[in-house]
Amino acid sequence: MSRNVASTHLPITDGLLVVVKDDCETCHLVIPVLAELAHRQHRLALVSQDRADFPPGFEVLHDRELDISWRLQTETTPTIYRIENGEVVDQQEGWLRAGWERVAATQAGLGKGLPSQRPGCGSDTMLPDVHQRLMQRHSPNRLASRRIELGSSEDPIEAAFARGWTDGLPVTPPTEERVTQMLEATPLPPEHVLCILPPDLAECTVEKVAINAVMAGCLPEYLPVVLAAVEAAAGGQFNIHGISATTYFTGPVLVVNGPVRRRIGMNSGINALGQGNRANMTIGRALNLVVRNVGGARPGGVDRAALGSPGKLSFCFPEDEEGSPWEPLSVERGFSPEDSTVTLFAGHGPIEIVDQRSRTPESLAKTFALQLRMLGHPKIAGLSDAIVVVSPEHARIFREAAWSKARLRREIFSLLTLPTEQMAAGADGVAEGLPPHVVTAKTEVTKFAPDGLWFVHAGGDAGMFSAIISGWIGGAASSQMTTVAIDRQRGAI
Repeated sequence: MSRNVASTHLPITDGLLVVVKDDCETCHLVIPVLAELAHRQHRLALVSQDRADFPPGFEVLHDRELDISWRLQTETTPTIYRIENGEVVDQQEGWLRAGWERVAATQAGLGKGLPSQRPGCGSDTMLPDVHQRLMQRHSPNRLASRRIELGSSEDPIEAAFARGWTDGLPVTPPTEERVTQMLEATPLPPEHVLCILPPDLAECTVEKVAINAVMAGCLPEYLPVVLAAVEAAAGGQFNIHGISATTYFTGPVLVVNGPVRRRIGMNSGINALGQGNRANMTIGRALNLVVRNVGGARPGGVDRAALGSPGKLSFCFPEDEEGSPWEPLSVERGFSPEDSTVTLFAGHGPIEIVDQRSRTPESLAKTFALQLRMLGHPKIAGLSDAIVVVSPEHARIFREAAWSKARLRREIFSLLTLPTEQMAAGADGVAEGLPPHVVTAKTEVTKFAPDGLWFVHAGGDAGMFSAIISGWIGGAASSQMTTVAIDRQRGAI
């Protein structure tokens, strides 16, 4: 299929064009072939990527800035192209006699004495720093964000610290080239406004998210997940303003489901809630940087957390769907197994559940309940949601007994339905607890609201430990778990 290559930027509109470079053995090999084609009165243009006098004896266009090679989408040198009316109608990478004869539309026997084929070399346009520069230069979308000029002796990483752009760790400098490359991962235009982001109620564009994703250390393929997370965070149900401003420990927790987990290499196994996986760490970090740098939630300003938690830096992990005895969290939330989703939960942790002796689901459920009771405070009920991250060894006990999530939830709710007299403020000499009007109105209360307890499966195969991600005090009245699809509009496939 032909493709248009702006003919005004090419040395010919019709004929043969060959891209070569001196630093390529195969390009030296085909010099006799180039002479042969010129002798056969083919209209021939030579484009050299690195030297203006290579190959010797020919009139050469020096592609010093590599703009011609970029427009031709050259990935290998040498590459021969047939151009007709400013369009590439055929091409051959490297040296392949039959391919060059096809492109040149010449009789058999081209390049006698040469081997029939020889692979080429990588085009200089494919060098990482060069590729980023060319991508930025030729991008149809110009970046709108303000440029910050640094002094020649100014360290860009230290400059980010000095300007308050960081979360306390070094960030990757968001150069135009890096941001442009990041934006290639989404079909959304850079100027598209994703949301109005609290607490400053600032317009948050795709470009702003891409800048912070670069600073967080994301790869471009992570961007659709970050975009979805930002939109979810800005929704009124999640209440990122309250989460940012509370004196509680809470920050956004991200749970990723669906095919995107594997496509971008997320870790749902050993150390799933910890460090070591780039996707897990940088996606969560990118969201927090967006909330800080675009939304304006900075510690000591809007962010008034008394203690905070390490999760406010990044708390993101995928569910181990393949090893789970249950349906994924996303399916519980109304999506299909084929959907890629991100779920945001206002939480902190993890809080350990240690049980290495239980071999029945009844016993293990009681352990879960005992640890869950203490969330927030053992005498507070209905004000704290939770996600229980069930490890493979604990999940095996529920699988072998054919316990569903619903069965486990019912069992824990029953175990955590408690007499109000035990939960009352002042009972057992503890001032904290349920207020008098609740105690007089009810004889018993349940620790969690009906939709306040969730289960996901993750972790390493060895270790009979699970974990609790404790929610924000106030439950659904403060923040509601929010799940959104990471769809083609954002760039996930």
